[in-house]
Amino acid sequence: MDQHDWLAEQFEANRPHLRSVAYRMLGSLAEADDAVQESWLHLSRAGTSDVKNLGGWLTTIVARVCLDMLRARESRREESLGERTPDPIASREGGVDPEYEAVTADSVGLALLVVLETLAPPERLAFVLHDLFGVSFEEIAPIVGRSPTAARQLASRARRRVQGAGAAPDAERARAAEVADVDRARQREIVAAFLAAARGGDFEALLALLDPEVVFRADAAAVKAGSRVGVPAESRGALAVAGFFSKPGNTAQLALIDGAAGSVWAPDGRPRAAFAFTIARGKVVAIEMVVDPRRLRQLEVTILSP
Repeated sequence: MDQHDWLAEQFEANRPHLRSVAYRMLGSLAEADDAVQESWLHLSRAGTSDVKNLGGWLTTIVARVCLDMLRARESRREESLGERTPDPIASREGGVDPEYEAVTADSVGLALLVVLETLAPPERLAFVLHDLFGVSFEEIAPIVGRSPTAARQLASRARRRVQGAGAAPDAERARAAEVADVDRARQREIVAAFLAAARGGDFEALLALLDPEVVFRADAAAVKAGSRVGVPAESRGALAVAGFFSKPGNTAQLALIDGAAGSVWAPDGRPRAAFAFTIARGKVVAIEMVVDPRRLRQLEVTILSP
């Protein structure tokens, strides 16, 4: 195997992790793919004979690319995530084990992405790399052009914003600032209880599982496909969301969606709709419905036994 083939093999092994980093930095699957591809171009052109930790080196490269993209986005004054519909969850390629990224980064969902969009690019990078991926401030410092102490301050400032220290512009962002529960077993218990209550039409049980200010969002394909049954583009509040899901005979199944607990509707064994749950403080705080076939193909879905 020559050097180029070896680098390509190593890059593919790191691709899921790099894509996860880029997605949390950028909040867009398409832009994340662009950043990862740009990282490959850097790798293919660079000499790596003296690189001892290729995975860490690639993480640094994709972080630099993302930082440049965030700064370019900011200079163009692009619309914020609060004004557009972001991609709800990171996807995988190549049949990676759905539990894989649970080790490297918690799936925190759309809600945290909304809060991250309010951060300055260096703050976002410092927070994402350190708090979500465990990169040291010594490694982060040269990426943002600061000292390790200054990089630590950037992450600290971002963390206060994420924890809702008066910076969120509305109640949803303040609630969303609490990072989702990461106990996978607990996530599954809550989603399984939610599905059981939905199948049984148990309105009160659904209310008990939902945050009072829960938000449900559906993509455009879901709204169009569900026009006859009234699938809303967005629904807010436990009463409204419980009312929508409280339908006896609901056939959605418990599943892992990119490693996090969720559900799918798969009448023929093939997912036709996916529901990504964000859970915080033991309650469902957000549900994202994905029906668009292109997005469904990008998701790593594992249907779990009842």
